[in-house]
Amino acid sequence: MVIFQWINDQLFKMTWLFETVEWLVEDVFGLAMTTRIGESVHFFIYDTVKIFILLTAVIFLISYIQSYFPPERTKQLLGNVKGFLGYVTGALLGTLTPFCSCSSIPIFIGFTSSGLPVGVTFSFLISSPMVDLASFIMLMSFFGFQFSIIYVVVGLILAIVGGYIIDRFNLGRDIVRYNTAMAKPIDELTVKDRMDFSIEQVKDIFKRVWLYVLGGVLIGALIHNWIPESYITAILGEDNPFAVVIATLIGMPIYADIFGTLPIAEALLAKGVSVGTILSFMMSVVALSLPSLIMLSKVVKGRLMIAFVSIMFTGIILIGYLFNLLNI
Repeated sequence: MVIFQWINDQLFKMTWLFETVEWLVEDVFGLAMTTRIGESVHFFIYDTVKIFILLTAVIFLISYIQSYFPPERTKQLLGNVKGFLGYVTGALLGTLTPFCSCSSIPIFIGFTSSGLPVGVTFSFLISSPMVDLASFIMLMSFFGFQFSIIYVVVGLILAIVGGYIIDRFNLGRDIVRYNTAMAKPIDELTVKDRMDFSIEQVKDIFKRVWLYVLGGVLIGALIHNWIPESYITAILGEDNPFAVVIATLIGMPIYADIFGTLPIAEALLAKGVSVGTILSFMMSVVALSLPSLIMLSKVVKGRLMIAFVSIMFTGIILIGYLFNLLNI
């Protein structure tokens, strides 16, 4: 237990970094931690550095693991499972891809073009940007093990149920299929190939998310130290019966992944916003952002697109209200 606590404090929460930034703010910048400016500067520097450190380590590790599960191999795995087990497998495989929704869509296209059941591929598409292993580790560093488990479990349930509903109503006709080429055979990949792939994945994801991470941290710092708690609770507090719906709608226009939403969620939690409302906001941002829906509309048409958005929007709201009702 002592070892686990040390690992949690030093590797995930990075208390050493918190203390280092505290020294930097007070002794180098000359700002008192008891002031709003001092706390804001500390929040911004600490969260930014912490996220980028975790981002580099986690994405590299997950990408290395993913090099053993390229799209072609994943197609083979998904092609051998049917029914409910297929939805579960698709959702679980989504946890191996440390990508935002826009990055998951090309893989989704490859799956559908290979003739896999549409419901199974949608289970993958839903879980991939929302409950990957990277998000789980990042969530642990900010909110602890219990919150992280809750987030992952409800995300997987939504992915499984969403895939089942899409297959149940036979909506696969409203999808555009493309021909996809096979990449380099997995048996030919060397350790260097896998290392290079992992490094490239880190660089690629960094290029696409760094600005959103900085924006998320800045918003989080403003919420945490400058916006009065009474304003936050009036809009997203427990006394507002529409808080979950509002949080979901607020999240939809925002394009970010889990890394950009964490500082905002952290600040909202500090202001007393309930876990269910925060979950709905985070899931809406990572799974229903407008840019990802626009890209998805190039492949998914008509009733299938309406069904996907309806399932996600309804599911996210139900999850938020359920967790608020259970007072988790």
